[in-house]
Amino acid sequence: MEIERVKEYLIDFQKRELPDLTSREIKITSTKKIKSVIGPRRAGKTFFLFQEMKTLLDKGVKKENILYLNFEDPWLIEINFKEVREIIKLHWQLYPESSKEQLHIFIDEPQNVSGWEIAVRSLHDEGFDIFLTGSSSKLLSKEIATSLRGRNLSYTVLPFSFREFLKLKKAEFVIEKLSSKEKSALLSFVDEYLEYGGFPEIILEESVENKIKIIKEYFDLIVYRDIVERYSIKNTQLIRWLIKSLTASFSKEFSVHKVYTTLKSSGMKLSKNTLYSYLSMLEGSMFVFLIQKFKHSIRKNEFSINKAYLSDFFFAKLIEVSPDKGRRMENSVFLELKRKENEIFYWSDGNSEVDFVVKQNTKIRQLIQVCFNIDEPETKKREVNALIKASKELKCENLLVITQDKEKTEILNNKKIKYLPIWKWLLSI
Repeated sequence: MEIERVKEYLIDFQKRELPDLTSREIKITSTKKIKSVIGPRRAGKTFFLFQEMKTLLDKGVKKENILYLNFEDPWLIEINFKEVREIIKLHWQLYPESSKEQLHIFIDEPQNVSGWEIAVRSLHDEGFDIFLTGSSSKLLSKEIATSLRGRNLSYTVLPFSFREFLKLKKAEFVIEKLSSKEKSALLSFVDEYLEYGGFPEIILEESVENKIKIIKEYFDLIVYRDIVERYSIKNTQLIRWLIKSLTASFSKEFSVHKVYTTLKSSGMKLSKNTLYSYLSMLEGSMFVFLIQKFKHSIRKNEFSINKAYLSDFFFAKLIEVSPDKGRRMENSVFLELKRKENEIFYWSDGNSEVDFVVKQNTKIRQLIQVCFNIDEPETKKREVNALIKASKELKCENLLVITQDKEKTEILNNKKIKYLPIWKWLLSI
């Protein structure tokens, strides 16, 4: 460890102002446990750490009692976790008063250093307040729970919600008192959000051409750094084909067996196990989320066909010029349900389908259909009949249809069905 180099890093952080940021709607509870913040790349995890630092400062914590270690920073690139204690001692030497009070340690991308789990466990056991963040599958909730043996609580940071999008745009609306001009502006923001998604850098970029370039860079970063390089994948053609299939199937059922059959018939050499392994890696990087068909039997759930949703639907722009707006709406609804940490399924009886079964603990809380245009009679009949069938089977009376612009309540077959426009639902959930 180059002491002078690290000393300069520590001093630089203390003297540097924390960046301006848009506060996220994720609340970290007061706890003595390790706080681990996970999520896809470029979703804003590091800025969320800065938000938590600002929260501490607002509570009266001195900045010298905050230690920030970013293991993707060139200054710390060669540090190993055995040397973290030396960094803490060096920090205490520079700021002696900090040794007498609680030290809050924020660690960015710890998985880049081997043996990080042991070091973090040890520091936590000695009483340090620790925050972790990372993009890799090595920092998935289940892996952290195993590595840190129950010492942590995990929080997921996804790309911006629509409410956060409006904050970043500095757009304020009182929903109950919208003028026609304000509603028009709000609907314009909804269209923009559903077109370009919630990555903060892309929201702030005005050029459409640059937005496309940025999402392409994110895509390559996830594919090559988080998957190909990390797992030493040789068959890059296969992983790219799988990603393309998943992206084309967002907000739809996705069958590994169908992908396997298609590729096999085209002459590509592969095994189904390899496809499942690659799919697991893509879930690990949080590029894609899969939800199961709801079944009362856990065993039946394991063998059902999943539906695929993207961490940001703007990725679909890489393979489709203009992805279907209804599917983008559905993907945005999924992400909002995910942010609320709901247990999410879909329902299907082979003929009819309900987009979301929202479950809390052992109870089904709500059934949701997402339909861009409910005015077409056949479309409404299909969507509503599916909702009613699922309601009877699952014994759930909380029925919702999210639409582009319809708001009303109606009774059909003795079932009360509520209709809400997408913008109002995204702002009210």
